[in-house]
Amino acid sequence: MTDALLPDDIVQLARRVVEENAAAGRKVALAESCTGGLVAAALTEIPGSSSVLDRSFVTYSNEAKQELLGVERDIIEAFGAVSVACVYAMARGALERSDADVAVAISGIAGPGGGSETKPVGTVVFARLEKGQDEPEAEDKLFADTGRSGVRRQATLCALELLLP
Repeated sequence: MTDALLPDDIVQLARRVVEENAAAGRKVALAESCTGGLVAAALTEIPGSSSVLDRSFVTYSNEAKQELLGVERDIIEAFGAVSVACVYAMARGALERSDADVAVAISGIAGPGGGSETKPVGTVVFARLEKGQDEPEAEDKLFADTGRSGVRRQATLCALELLLP
């Protein structure tokens, strides 16, 4: 048991992210929506994280995604904020607006409302983009029946995994 603000499994994974990226000489950036800064909070629990975390954008609203990350309104209107197209644009925006070597973006529907038949509550989409990479790695996951906190917790763990070198 640690005196950490966040659960041990999240802190342990964040420690790996900081240590392994520091060893690789890499900086990371985040573009968070449904996690609301939890991934950045996890990283900053770790001493020495300032050598790895360049910055994090918490872009909860569609307007914030557009203004802070340069996500085109057309992308959000055509595909929605919870889409591969949107998180790809979020990751690209975070990478272009930082000194990071890799960016991870997260957008999802934590619930309890906001879901639909095609995008139910628990749908979370991730993108990972490295400098010099043309296409991001993107995936969507369904964290069903875990409640709002459970969706955000699982999304935080998944995003941390994506930050490992």
